[in-house]
Order: sequence, then C-alpha cells, then structure tokens
Amino acid sequence: MEEEIKIFKALSDKNRLLILDMLSCGELCACDIIEGLNLTQPTVSHHMKILQESNLVNGVKQGKWTIYSINKDNVKRLTSFIDELTSYKDKCICNRVKSSCDIED
Repeated sequence: MEEEIKIFKALSDKNRLLILDMLSCGELCACDIIEGLNLTQPTVSHHMKILQESNLVNGVKQGKWTIYSINKDNVKRLTSFIDELTSYKDKCICNRVKSSCDIED
C-alpha cells in the first residue's frame, strides 16, 4: 500500500492534476507544460519529478528536452487498487469491529 500512498500524495496537488490532464492528450515536452500552465521551469521540473517518482508519468530524454507521457499501466493498476479498496471483501478491516450503532431501515 506504500506505493499507492505515494501516488495519492502526488495527486494531491492541483498543478500535478493539471499536468496529467494535459498529458491525457498525448506526449508533451516540459516547454509545452510550462507554456500551457504558465509555470516556471523549476516549478514544472519539481512537479514532474514527483509524478515520475510515483510512476504516474514516464519521461524520455530527447536532446535537451524530456518528453513526458502518462504511465497507462500504472494508472490501470491504481484504478484496480481503488476498485478493490472500495469493494466488499471477506478479509476487510471492517470485519474486525462490531458496529455499536443500531441501523434501522
């Protein structure tokens, strides 16, 4: 679950969500992201580092630029994790506690 926590922390920033939204259209270089979000180069580099460390974004160096893309495999894995986390399962933490609330229909 540590990897998922790292991903959720990466997703907790508005600029990083906007970067992912931009990358949903396809590969972009940092210069496109800088221009599209009106951010400075150091700010974009900081956000891209976090997105890459969380494995949400891939970066490939081409000359002096890095081309970024969404890591679709990891996004699919995250989607599966969320689905599993929010679905009933026999070995759920909730089975360790007994509800003290009387829930009536």
